[in-house]
Amino acid sequence: MVERIAADWLAAASLQAVFDALETGGEEARAVGGSVRNTLLGVPVTDIDISTTNPPDEVVRRTKAAGLRAVPTGIEHGTVTVVSDHAAYEVTTLREDVETHGRHATVRFGRDWVKDAGRRDFTMNALYVDRNGVLFDPVGGLEDLKARRVRFIGDPAARIREDYLRILRFFRFHAQYGSGELDRNGLHAAIEGRDGLRRLSAERIGLEMRKLVSAPRAPETLSLMADIGILEIVLAGIARIVDFNNLRRLDTVSDDTRAPAVGLAALAGFIDEDIDRISDRMRLSNAERKRMIGALHVADRAGRPDDRLSAKELVYRHGRTAAVDGLLLAWARQGGDPRDRHFRDALELARSFRAPQFPVRGKDLLGVGVPRGPRVGEWMALLERAWIDADFELTSAELLKLVDVEVNPDAR
Repeated sequence: MVERIAADWLAAASLQAVFDALETGGEEARAVGGSVRNTLLGVPVTDIDISTTNPPDEVVRRTKAAGLRAVPTGIEHGTVTVVSDHAAYEVTTLREDVETHGRHATVRFGRDWVKDAGRRDFTMNALYVDRNGVLFDPVGGLEDLKARRVRFIGDPAARIREDYLRILRFFRFHAQYGSGELDRNGLHAAIEGRDGLRRLSAERIGLEMRKLVSAPRAPETLSLMADIGILEIVLAGIARIVDFNNLRRLDTVSDDTRAPAVGLAALAGFIDEDIDRISDRMRLSNAERKRMIGALHVADRAGRPDDRLSAKELVYRHGRTAAVDGLLLAWARQGGDPRDRHFRDALELARSFRAPQFPVRGKDLLGVGVPRGPRVGEWMALLERAWIDADFELTSAELLKLVDVEVNPDAR
């Protein structure tokens, strides 16, 4: 029986126009990889890659002749980005290895779909589908996909030596799509090749780890990575596996538990220097680093929020995002029980509270007789504390009256 898939993305006129341009004169084109895999798994498709027997220059010629835009984004590797009705498709010529020497293998363009599949990492990523939805499965990927088994194509050790990032991808794909235990041959090869992770660039490690910590089965997958010595290499330090696992116990409480910055802060954040190390190790953005630092600082200060004002004060002093992230980290450090009403209430309040602006300024204090100098700062701190303790409801006049009574006792 011929396997077929049906999907809106496959029937889209923009994609069919690309097929029209490529499939003339005996040439072929098929969608491949993530779009096919995700459709079969019933998860969203985010991008669509196409393989073709056309050489790169012919891809450019044909698509331009069809009125489409061709951008040679990786033409030396056989890849052209084709834009059709504002949708971008990566079109890559079939390839086969001539000589393998790590990530930079010598390849040539070809016409053999089986050899092209043999260059890919996992069987579930070597599924092709033609414009009519007919599936082509040269390496047994469909059976593995149905079993949710992440399996290397061919010899796992050889695939890993071609690119050591495949170790992280092996664990990330299992955390995202896998079920049951990891493939034994793949796991053995990952353990044997783990030192190769030290050669990878920060950007590539960061891209994979962001996805891994957000994946559905991240807790058990990262726990295994820690047990076999891989996670310590990736993090360049010790992992807080228990805290991370507790954080993900709270998935039903908040989507923020799956935010990469929050997950990485829970996994590796003991002190600010840890955040700096992780940020450098994974080339995280300034925004991600700032979010991790904010979460860590709030978690260190939050403890167990003892009343509704403590949650409000966290929002006022640190902002809503840091307050929510920090409460989740503090909750995880204290076991991560999603039934804990104390933390649930604090989190709900942190999400809903809109912190007002403190209504007193330094010039206001000078106006009621406070002398210039350190006394202004002291009074500002005292009044801010009184304002917070009064549930942020005291007005400027009410606060300044407290100062006036103290500074000008004759005015009582």
